[in-house]
Amino acid sequence: MTSTLTQLRKFVAPEIIFGDGARHAAGNYVTTFGADKVLLVSDPGVLLAGWVKDIETTLLDANIAVERFTAVSPNPRAEEIMAGAEHYRATGCKAIVAVGGGSPMDCAKGIGIITANGGNILDFEGVDTIHAPIPPLIFIPSTAGTSADISQFAIISDQQRRMKFSIISKAVVPDVSLIDPQVTLTMSPYLTACTGVDALVHAIEAFVSTGSGPLTDAHALEAMRLISRHLEALVANPSDGELRAQVMLGSMQAGLAFSNAILGAVHAMSHSLGGFLDLPHGLCNAMLLEHVVAYNYEAAPERFKRVAEAVGIECKGLSQQQVKQALFRYLVDLKHAVGLGGTLGVMGVSRSDVPFLTHHALGDPCILTNPRRSNSRDVAVVYEEAL
Repeated sequence: MTSTLTQLRKFVAPEIIFGDGARHAAGNYVTTFGADKVLLVSDPGVLLAGWVKDIETTLLDANIAVERFTAVSPNPRAEEIMAGAEHYRATGCKAIVAVGGGSPMDCAKGIGIITANGGNILDFEGVDTIHAPIPPLIFIPSTAGTSADISQFAIISDQQRRMKFSIISKAVVPDVSLIDPQVTLTMSPYLTACTGVDALVHAIEAFVSTGSGPLTDAHALEAMRLISRHLEALVANPSDGELRAQVMLGSMQAGLAFSNAILGAVHAMSHSLGGFLDLPHGLCNAMLLEHVVAYNYEAAPERFKRVAEAVGIECKGLSQQQVKQALFRYLVDLKHAVGLGGTLGVMGVSRSDVPFLTHHALGDPCILTNPRRSNSRDVAVVYEEAL
């Protein structure tokens, strides 16, 4: 029998520069890739916060021409990607720099896919559908949560079908991730909470995923430790640079874990929910998290016990059922502590919506690595519990 240590595993990651001021390396990397003109992808909120101008200045100082594309929605839409790709082609850009949260970064990945492969972004849904190498991607995250700057995922909103779809490929792993905690200082406490919980879910789902292994476990466990110890304090003290750095590091570790171990039912169901109501991804995860953990627990009790220990729960002497209850209560309390105590019902979901949501969740690639096999009724019951 093959042990977990001798099973074949792959681990994909970008080149990472971490620390205050990392963003200023953007010009150097663009030059290294031989590009003299870039498409700078962002969104209106990041533009308003001043980071687009900041990065643009860095690039111009390195004698790199810049074209802006900031028409990106909070959940990037297929048509926005197509418009961005047309702008890239029309202006003769040679690389893509993205600054922002998951939305601009996923949009930038989509733009890269289309500029290299043609067609429509809807054609690339699924796993390993990209054939031509995409332009260099240099990403500067402005949130500590999505880890789009690390991952093999691009999550796109299809407004026609009222759903999000996933593109999973090592082709969309950025070439360089410039992780600068200073760039997260303009996040609101609410966005800090949403993205922080998203990062925690990344770590938990990666650790219990059927694709987990020694190459991802250490990153997932450290991410849980960092986020559980610092997120609540950061939401209460959003200008604290050291707390920003700790949560940013946790987010990075979670990204390295889930990009390679993949995720589970929280994300499959969250993608369906976010596409349906156009809600923030982290909020969707938060509303589903403890219900999916309760559903999955019996399939991987020893893994979930290690999750509980990583977030600071003393498990010595507790039965499996007591550990499960303690972890459930911890997750509920953390969500409330950071202001994310809403339910699906409060957000406008009704029982009549559950079949639609369930159908799309079961079609999401993340469901394939969930530790417990899930059928339509299983997923529907979890949605109903979260109402």
